[in-house]
Amino acid sequence: MGGSADYQCPHRVAIPPAKPFLKSLKSGLKETLFPDDPFRQFKNQPSSRKLILGLQYFIPILEWAPRYTFNFFKADLIAGITIASLAVPQGISYANLANLPPIMGLYSSFVPPLVYAMLGSSKDLAVGTVAVASLLISSMLGKEVNPKENPKLYVQLALTATFCAGVFQATLGFLRLGFIVDFLSHATIVGFMGGAATVVCLQQLKGILGLVHFTHGTDLVSVMRSVFTQTHQWRWESVVLGCCFLFFLLLTRYFSKRKACFFWINAMAPLTSVILGSVLVYLTHAEKHGVEVIGHLKKGLNPPSITELDFSSPYMMTAIKTGIITGVIALAEGVAVGRSFAMFKNYHIDGNKEMIAFGLMNIAGSCTSCYLTTGPFSRTAVNFNAGCKSALSNVVMATAVMITLLFLTPLFHYTPMVVLSSIIIAAMLGLIDYEAAIHLWKVDKFDFFVCISAYIGVVFGSVEIGLVIAVTISLVRMLLFLARPRTLVLGNISNTMIYRSMDQYPTTNTVPGVLILQIDAPVYFANANYLRERISRWIIDEEDRLKSTGGPSLHYVILDMSGIGSIDTSGISMFEEVKKQTDRKDLKLVLANPRSEVIKKLEISKFIETIGQEWIYLTVGEAVAACNFMLHTCKSNPVAPDFDQQNNIV
Repeated sequence: MGGSADYQCPHRVAIPPAKPFLKSLKSGLKETLFPDDPFRQFKNQPSSRKLILGLQYFIPILEWAPRYTFNFFKADLIAGITIASLAVPQGISYANLANLPPIMGLYSSFVPPLVYAMLGSSKDLAVGTVAVASLLISSMLGKEVNPKENPKLYVQLALTATFCAGVFQATLGFLRLGFIVDFLSHATIVGFMGGAATVVCLQQLKGILGLVHFTHGTDLVSVMRSVFTQTHQWRWESVVLGCCFLFFLLLTRYFSKRKACFFWINAMAPLTSVILGSVLVYLTHAEKHGVEVIGHLKKGLNPPSITELDFSSPYMMTAIKTGIITGVIALAEGVAVGRSFAMFKNYHIDGNKEMIAFGLMNIAGSCTSCYLTTGPFSRTAVNFNAGCKSALSNVVMATAVMITLLFLTPLFHYTPMVVLSSIIIAAMLGLIDYEAAIHLWKVDKFDFFVCISAYIGVVFGSVEIGLVIAVTISLVRMLLFLARPRTLVLGNISNTMIYRSMDQYPTTNTVPGVLILQIDAPVYFANANYLRERISRWIIDEEDRLKSTGGPSLHYVILDMSGIGSIDTSGISMFEEVKKQTDRKDLKLVLANPRSEVIKKLEISKFIETIGQEWIYLTVGEAVAACNFMLHTCKSNPVAPDFDQQNNIV
């Protein structure tokens, strides 16, 4: 092949000087794992300033407290009292769902909110227990220890599991590994939460029907069998009372959705139900007619429960497993809720700081008779609508709960369990988001399949099974996308230098003698062989098409590498094999727009020398222009001549 000194491409890709390999590798790993470096602001600062910024980063209250005003306090006071009215009945209800003493639900709305107020980065998140975590604790620990037969050991395991969850959450935050929670996709969470809400509602049939003995299983079949084999033990008093309060709670929710100003009605409805139910039972002596009540609640504050943590128990592995699973679920819910409400007020939530806050508040909670807490949606929504201005609303709520613990717990003696079941059912119905599932069906059938799989797994199997199924399917989908990336044939949009997918734009034109392929994913060991086979197939199909139509033969293969963000050694080997294949077919391989990280590795591996620097272009348009120039310069030669090396230097 002869040289051509006449043609020079004015827009060559300039390969930057390569950094030392280890430095480049370290920089790449850091950018991949930690794209947002929170410590960037500390650089070039005096030591005293670094100390202040560091304390403000890890203890956010030091940042916003100096700017706190009395007007903010008035708003937080109202919001705190409002969410306290919701926290008290929900705390008792969810503790009952977890098969824990009801008083632990109140403790869990006392200490953890105080810790979060100092360490959390959300202005709106209201801390407390949640139904899904309560159900998980009940189902996972209940398989090993019966809470009725051995309540002390069961409580110890619940506290130990909470401690393990806190350690796990804080570790993720300190190591800045928050991306792990992102493996719970939106479709997974919708299906999982819907299934868990359905299971929780089914579990409350025990309280609604006034049953004494009930299955410990959470699946639909076990619950239905337990319900319909005990029809002779159904209590009509409980059914009537439960249906009336459930109707009242759903009615208040309906009105609150119709007008935002009615949110107070919905926020006060659970506490109102508890008060009315207690008064009704007290006046009618309904507990003597089969209506189960909470009974005695210990007044005052418990001593620290750090001695209750049992790390030598034979059930320790169960506690660790429960802690990790519930910890991940609590993180996913809490961070998602915090970010959702932060968008309304246009401020940023640091996911890693939230994980540290959640972890430390659960560690502190496990030492003060609390079980797992996070940021529940219902309580946070009430906090937001009540006009909270900062995390101090959690302090107000905790203070109100403390007053309840010190002076008001005897008033809950006559609270009927059926009212607590009604409160849980009313709260859980809002988590069954069928509209989101319909939207998933319209937009992405695979996401809908993930959602339904999670739902069915939870309802017909168990909470753990549903979670594992959903996460597994999501990971398989991700691996499929990585292992089977798209390769597209590009064509030219008439009268432009723009090249787009011929599938998306059917009116685009092919370039005679040139095949333009776009690889739309990073090239790794998992997809290198697949891409090599796809490129080979595209070349063969294009040659067959040209032969059948009698068009000009194929001379050039242009690879648009703009979608290849990174590459490994297997990917480089793949390109070397493609180069050998094109050489055997007397075709010329041309690269367009390789990214900096890719071009560095191609240079280090000597692939640039193999292909020739003159065959790397900034855009597809320039690559096509050069190929057309070569075809017109030497029509008889199936492979265009090399450029003059002196006049075409990268």
